[in-house]
Amino acid sequence: MGKRSRKRTGSSGTTTTSDAPSATGSTRAERDAARAKRASSRPAKTARATTSGSRAASPARRRRSPRGERPPAPWGNFPLVEICVLIALVLLIGGFIIGGTRGATMVLAGLAVGSLAGLELSIREHFAGYRSHTTVLAGVIALGTATVVALIVGKILLPILFAIAIVVFVVAFYLFRKVFRRRSGGLSFR
Repeated sequence: MGKRSRKRTGSSGTTTTSDAPSATGSTRAERDAARAKRASSRPAKTARATTSGSRAASPARRRRSPRGERPPAPWGNFPLVEICVLIALVLLIGGFIIGGTRGATMVLAGLAVGSLAGLELSIREHFAGYRSHTTVLAGVIALGTATVVALIVGKILLPILFAIAIVVFVVAFYLFRKVFRRRSGGLSFR
């Protein structure tokens, strides 16, 4: 919203507005140019004020997109995530209709493609500081680590595998939370 001008009383007791032409007869273009000059000098004043003791706004907060806008995809306007979700839905529905071994494979493929689409969106929103997906990302890292350990080691006791996954989850949760705080300007979650 724009600023409204306030009426000021001069020494003679008359009221004038800041938008009204002065005695020198300034034009609207001159007043607009003066307003633009004052507006461009404001950040310099606030920068001096922030160094005098109040908390400075972090660079991440200034470059963050407005609250209602999601961060843009790196591939531009191409709807890759939406296409992946559509493919996942087709595979899931087709897998349930077909049934059997082929149907189970289609269901698993649909779940994998849909999960990847959601994971990509979570990563993009988290690292842009738009919305925190700390738990989801830490869970994916822990699950992936547990899977790799189980495949490499072969037979491993389930409590040991579970303990490894929990340790990895806690470390990843801490690191992802730290990254989100830095990207969002100090917020832990949004």
